[in-house]
Amino acid sequence: MGQYVASRERRAVVTTSALGQTGLVVSRIGLGLAALGRPGYMNLGHADDLRQNYDPAAMEARAHEVLDAAWAAGIRYFDAARSYGKAEAFLATWLKSRRLTPESAVIGSKWGYTYTAGWRVDAEKHEVKEHSISKLEHQWCETRTLLGEHLDLYQIHSATLESGVLGDEEVLDELARLKEIGIAIGLTVTGSKQPDVIRKALTVRRGNDRLFDTVQATWNLLEPSAGPALQEAHDAGMGVIIKEALANGRLTERNADPAFAAKRRRLDREATARTCTLDALGLAAAFAQPWADAVLSGAATVEHLRSNLAALSVDGQYIATALSDIAEPADEYWNKRAGLKWN
Repeated sequence: MGQYVASRERRAVVTTSALGQTGLVVSRIGLGLAALGRPGYMNLGHADDLRQNYDPAAMEARAHEVLDAAWAAGIRYFDAARSYGKAEAFLATWLKSRRLTPESAVIGSKWGYTYTAGWRVDAEKHEVKEHSISKLEHQWCETRTLLGEHLDLYQIHSATLESGVLGDEEVLDELARLKEIGIAIGLTVTGSKQPDVIRKALTVRRGNDRLFDTVQATWNLLEPSAGPALQEAHDAGMGVIIKEALANGRLTERNADPAFAAKRRRLDREATARTCTLDALGLAAAFAQPWADAVLSGAATVEHLRSNLAALSVDGQYIATALSDIAEPADEYWNKRAGLKWN
């Protein structure tokens, strides 16, 4: 505990930003727990990050180690989900053991997917999606039980037009009720239709007010198509969070795909010129987006988190412009993502 207290006294290296009009203030870089709460994930090299040690106690200790490093660096936004295995539980035990008050950090979580892997990497299905009112009510109780008064933001996990959740009056009414008790309400989006879902969310209202306070979307150098819609959301007052800024590892040194070789050489040249890693390069481009309030690191180790933090000293606007031509068509990007193996 003494070592942890000392680390809290270090100068924060991360600046803060208002999260839209929610009244919440978040660190510009947040920590997503998708890779920390479960044995299997689709990030390249995830098994190596965990050293193939999937013992729950060992994984909890690793999650706490990364959370401690994030806190020491000034990170004050932490993002979990019901489907991230034990992520909410690991986050809850960390908050309690470090005696952090609800006011000291902003915590977001998500509902709509159920973790189904049974702590196995080779599970046939790792998560199952359901955007029903019963699932919302059930998972809200689970999340609230674990995170209690620490929870600030509750998001629909991967809202799509096809799921119908943005037109489900029972679900929307219940989200509005949660908003009335002080919980900010958001949605995360995924897939090639992200822009359409974001724009649809902007029209969802309860009374005279827009229901959704925030949106979390995939944006990276390979998949920037949501950018214009995210600008619209930002202009309307929604908080904007970027996820998957490193394309599940495809924008890191771990991407050895021969079909990516030409783009990899471009990335390597830019990183060498700036004496930084590829992950810092990709995250810097995300930080440079004027509509982004926070960008999530998905680091599963302290070393990767520190490498991610180096993005704060890279000229991201130059990178975003210089490498704009490596973007893939949205459908192509999402097809490749769907083909990534859980490991």
